[in-house]
Amino acid sequence: MLSRRPGPTIVTTPRGRQTLGRKTPLVAAVIVGSTLLLSGCASEDLPTFAMPARDVTNHAPRILSLWQGSWIAALAVGAITWGLILWPVVFFRRRRNQTGLPAQTRYNLPIEVFYTVIPLIAVAVFFYFTARDESDILKTSANPDHRITVTAIQWSWQFTYDSDAGPDATTTGTPGQPPTLWLPQGESVQFRLVSDDVIHSFWVPAFLFKMDVIPGQVNKFEIVPKKIGTYKGRCAELCGQDHARMLFNVKVVSPADYQARVTQVKAENAP
Repeated sequence: MLSRRPGPTIVTTPRGRQTLGRKTPLVAAVIVGSTLLLSGCASEDLPTFAMPARDVTNHAPRILSLWQGSWIAALAVGAITWGLILWPVVFFRRRRNQTGLPAQTRYNLPIEVFYTVIPLIAVAVFFYFTARDESDILKTSANPDHRITVTAIQWSWQFTYDSDAGPDATTTGTPGQPPTLWLPQGESVQFRLVSDDVIHSFWVPAFLFKMDVIPGQVNKFEIVPKKIGTYKGRCAELCGQDHARMLFNVKVVSPADYQARVTQVKAENAP
């Protein structure tokens, strides 16, 4: 006659619950304190996390700050995740002189509340800061200093300066000869993005900003260039055969040089 050996019994012990319950507030306090300490640092004191620039436009510091905050939050989530993995591995591992299974805990209410509430708070915080910064970045004024229409075409760009005055000051590039977009330092420029064919994306990496260019829809944004220099631009949306050659340059110059360039373009386009 075969005898059945009883299997291990799962026991819920008050001690297990009390141990976990006592440590949960401590872990939460350490995590919250570390996050507040990091968030208290100014944006200039933190690394850029591979962002290319800080102050090329008036919106760059806000975008950089949002990027840095996202990285801090991601690192905090990673630390919490690895902590919850390593904690039971280290403190609840099987001992050498232990026979059978250790005491099992079916549930722990503080821990379950912790990993339910914290993600909800994180998502709410992400949403708030993203919505706040997006609203500020996409805000346009009724009377900017300059208006420029950017027309995306397969596979280059067309720039019309001070477009309210007419299409006379227009420069058009080709895949073999990328055009140059001139911008005045310290003056507001409102961009009007249009497409003649397919979806493109207007992207200047140094501006920390890009926006889709959609057929049949006019997208607008406004910036104030702050730093004189030459920057690279490209299309960030796969738009066809020569997408990789859909490049342009951006040159931020003094207001006087900008006006001289607009006058020159008008003279070149005169019949």
